[in-house]
Amino acid sequence: MMKKILILLTLLSFIAETNAQNKDYPYKPIPFTEVKLTDEFWSHRLEVNRTATIPLAFKKSEETGRVKNFIQAANHEGKFCTQYPFDDTDIYKTIEGASYSLSLHPDKKLEMYLDSMITIVGNAQEPDGYLYTARTMNSTHAWMGKARWEKEHELSHELYNSGHLFEAAVAHFQATRKRSLLNIAIRNADLLDQVFGEGKLSVAPGHEIVEMGLAKLYRATGNVKYLNLARFFIDARGKRKYAKTSKESDNVWETGEYWQDHKPVIEQTEATGHAVRAVYLYSGMADVAALTDNQAYVNAINKIWENAVGKKTYLTGGIGTAGDGERFGKNYDLPNESAYCETCAAIGSVYWNLRMFSFHGDAKYFDVLERTLYNGLIAGIGLDGLSFYYTNPLEMNMRDGTISGENKRSPWFGCSCCPTNISRLIPSVPGYIYAQKGNSLYLNLFISSSTQFQLDAKNSVSISQQSNYPWDGNIKINVEPLKNASFKVYVRIPGWAKNEPFPSDLYTYSDGKKPEISLKINGQKVDYQLENGYAVLNREWKKKDLIELNLPMEIRKVKANENVKDDIGKIALERGPLVYCAEFSDNSGLTGNLLLPENVNLNAEFRPDLLNGVMTLKGSAKAVIISEDKQSVSTRTQDFLAIPYFARSNRGVGEMKVWFPTKIINIDLRSE
Repeated sequence: MMKKILILLTLLSFIAETNAQNKDYPYKPIPFTEVKLTDEFWSHRLEVNRTATIPLAFKKSEETGRVKNFIQAANHEGKFCTQYPFDDTDIYKTIEGASYSLSLHPDKKLEMYLDSMITIVGNAQEPDGYLYTARTMNSTHAWMGKARWEKEHELSHELYNSGHLFEAAVAHFQATRKRSLLNIAIRNADLLDQVFGEGKLSVAPGHEIVEMGLAKLYRATGNVKYLNLARFFIDARGKRKYAKTSKESDNVWETGEYWQDHKPVIEQTEATGHAVRAVYLYSGMADVAALTDNQAYVNAINKIWENAVGKKTYLTGGIGTAGDGERFGKNYDLPNESAYCETCAAIGSVYWNLRMFSFHGDAKYFDVLERTLYNGLIAGIGLDGLSFYYTNPLEMNMRDGTISGENKRSPWFGCSCCPTNISRLIPSVPGYIYAQKGNSLYLNLFISSSTQFQLDAKNSVSISQQSNYPWDGNIKINVEPLKNASFKVYVRIPGWAKNEPFPSDLYTYSDGKKPEISLKINGQKVDYQLENGYAVLNREWKKKDLIELNLPMEIRKVKANENVKDDIGKIALERGPLVYCAEFSDNSGLTGNLLLPENVNLNAEFRPDLLNGVMTLKGSAKAVIISEDKQSVSTRTQDFLAIPYFARSNRGVGEMKVWFPTKIINIDLRSE
């Protein structure tokens, strides 16, 4: 009898796990490994990442002692070599990026290097699966506490390290089919499952990402305990008693708001606290919600997204206003010169928006994702792939002989989360282009590429696109079914092409233009229905069918919501998906003194000789001149040139500006 019961329980457990794995996002991005990139803009960036950024990250990890930390931990000797207890993750993130790169570009030498690095990581793992080099070496770092996980709810980053380990392990396994790192990750995850959970230790991770990592580990292994643990960590939020409640204090550290621990997640409605932590949490909530049908999570992240996009996002897609805590500010608090906009936060925003699309199939999420990807994210890496920005402000000014803020790119940082993070994002870009729901195909990004998707067991469809995006809006999409078949192709019509720069009233176009979009199939103009921001093309498709989409690449003038005080009386410039800025190099050495009247005339000109080839905006601007005695102000007309924001700060140190006053009354009257 007991044997029958055990068999029944095992069968029920198997059925439960199988059913759980059948649940997932309804809209499924086509994996980057199944997309062949032919795009000039992005192919170059992937190659620079492979040949320059990833080797640099490994080299710096060796030079700065990050690798040595693992070697010493394995030998239980030496002192912790680096500054932060989360420095282990720089190894994990670079392994993840290198694994993605291997999936697209096989490289035996790189694969062997990863094997050796994984051996070093594995040797540092303690017998019970614990892996955190600072503690294994008996470091006395103030963030750690005296015992395992004692300060996990705030600064120890033990679970943060685990999350990045899990993501790297899954990426490496998928790229190589080797289980070396995956087995290390499983031992660590099994330890976490023994320690945390109902009736065990309960803690809300101080820096989220373990939730996303556990969801990936669940998908890779089918072991439902990892999914359950991810959900447990999410539900642990809002239970800790902090010194002050949110009603008693505006201090995000005193209330737990800094690490999104001030309320249970299903009660949170506003993007708050440390921006990277926040978007990693929202992404983890989305993953767990998709895998468990948790509608309460979905309702919460829907509300939080509306708040973030409606009141807390910069024109570049950057998030995180305040440098004191790398955090979201209050609603509409979006200063330009002091904008933090950490590169990691932009990466996290891309992750989150992809997941929001995967739930809802709405183009507005890709409108934000595209804006972030082409502006606030790739601005964080130099054109050489060897220099980086941690922060991405929208204005840099000369103050007492010094350029404000983080005024030049760096080859590395003491806290090097951004360089290693961007090394893993870049090679995954092909996975953002296409998605599928049933027999419907979604075209989300306009990046020259090709892929295939299955209609059924006997029919597949090849699809490819060619364009010179983001410089040109003429896009050709070839649809080639193996056999004639009826299905829907959803082509995203970007918000910027529909006179809507943002899916909220945070930013609008002020120039009164009404661009026209053209859509043809086989040379014939077609009428189409818009559904959730997509042109729906429903027909019987046959070989050699050609969709031609012409998006109007006009120069647009943007104004911000009047509640954004720093942008009152100012305009910004866009063309297509790109935000533009003026740099000192092109504007007589200064940008802080520039005025752009609302009726300014500008022309687009492609410059192959400039910044690896960019489309520039040319015209005339007014420059404010302040007399030496500071008693009078005058203006002069001078040549004006704007470049894409992502290309800023590749030609030395100097002023830069995205938002331009339209009248002299709005200018900052300071002497230079």
